[in-house]
Amino acid sequence: MVDRSGSPILEVLLLFILVYVAQVVTALADLLGALFILSPPITENPWTVVTSVYAHGSVGHLVSNAIALVLFGWPVARATTRARFHLFFIVSGALAGVSQIVVSGALSGFPVIGADATAGVLGASGAVFALLGYLLASNRLSTGVAGFVRIPFWLSMLVFTIVAAAVTLLTASPGVALIAHFTGLLFGLLAGRMRVLNVEPAPPRAEVAG
Repeated sequence: MVDRSGSPILEVLLLFILVYVAQVVTALADLLGALFILSPPITENPWTVVTSVYAHGSVGHLVSNAIALVLFGWPVARATTRARFHLFFIVSGALAGVSQIVVSGALSGFPVIGADATAGVLGASGAVFALLGYLLASNRLSTGVAGFVRIPFWLSMLVFTIVAAAVTLLTASPGVALIAHFTGLLFGLLAGRMRVLNVEPAPPRAEVAG
């Protein structure tokens, strides 16, 4: 059953606050990095793959992600179940963070913006970008076009990759995990294309006569 209250958003916001308080406390004991910052090698503190998604570098960082979460996440939360929303948020955020670490390491010899192989990752921006991508690909206009014309998967993938790259570059600034943003947005676009969170069935697609 779909929860129309949008309560998963409130639960994630509460987790943001609780985790940030825990960050302040653990920082005093010099445990912040070990508990909340995803950094190479990932196998050293594997739990940070999840905890880093809800952690933030500052109050401003937390507030900006919280605002984006409400804007992009509320419509998605109202169209799915609480369990699906939380699972999507965790998986997309973790995937974005891991991709930042792995790709940064692979590109450590190249001057790529946002690809510092030694830097740790924390924050919900990867998951938030995934929610944005899902919202873009699963809204009524997008699904209406997809329902009218059968678009090949490879073409959707190409368009989504270009869109993700363009949006990611627009958010470029020093210290921003661009690879995580790109991964989150692309993941969200693909998930929205497949409507993995929607409980209601997708509209039927029409075949185009050749």
